[in-house]
Amino acid sequence: MAPSVAIIDYGSGNLRSAAKALEKAAGELDGTVTVTTEPSELTSASHIVLPGVGAFPDCRGGLVAVDGMIEALADQVCVRGKPFLGICVGMQLMAEKGLEHGETPGLGWISGEVVPIAPTDPTLKIPHVGWNNLYFSTRSHPVLARIKNGAHAYFVHSYHLDARDPDEVLAETDHGGSVTAIVGRDNMIGTQFHPEKSQRTGLQFLESFLEWRP
Repeated sequence: MAPSVAIIDYGSGNLRSAAKALEKAAGELDGTVTVTTEPSELTSASHIVLPGVGAFPDCRGGLVAVDGMIEALADQVCVRGKPFLGICVGMQLMAEKGLEHGETPGLGWISGEVVPIAPTDPTLKIPHVGWNNLYFSTRSHPVLARIKNGAHAYFVHSYHLDARDPDEVLAETDHGGSVTAIVGRDNMIGTQFHPEKSQRTGLQFLESFLEWRP
């Protein structure tokens, strides 16, 4: 079945580059991509993507401001089990809460909270910007099947998801200590890195996501 992808537009995120990367991945599968502010459009989508750039509370506020979107996400992802991808802050919003500029509730899909990166090496800069290796805690997840352990991906962030359940952490990277790179459970997956900026690794990831039928 060709995928139909809904990218949620809630006033945050690099929608143009994310849409272009997903269009390329979907095109290989004869799929379609729609950028939408309409909760009703999630109903006809086979896959749902939540991007995000900026501060956690701003992104949460933007999502809340789209009338009915959080409820539609809960129905389509949590109840109906559609494949979901959160990118960068979109992934962080999957957590129970974020601690950036105070405490802000997340969607509560992944146990844990979003906390500042705290490198043990004081010479390492924050935000963490650039290419880093992905180290997988599991190779059995179908979305990771095309990617080699140690593959490079592109990161831009100052916070990461400190997951309480280690089984929900699919990959980490290193920036003066372990930093969560990919989380997931059931029909949900999230990346702290930007697949749309990660060249071949990112495209392989997106193609596998669009083929995923959990």
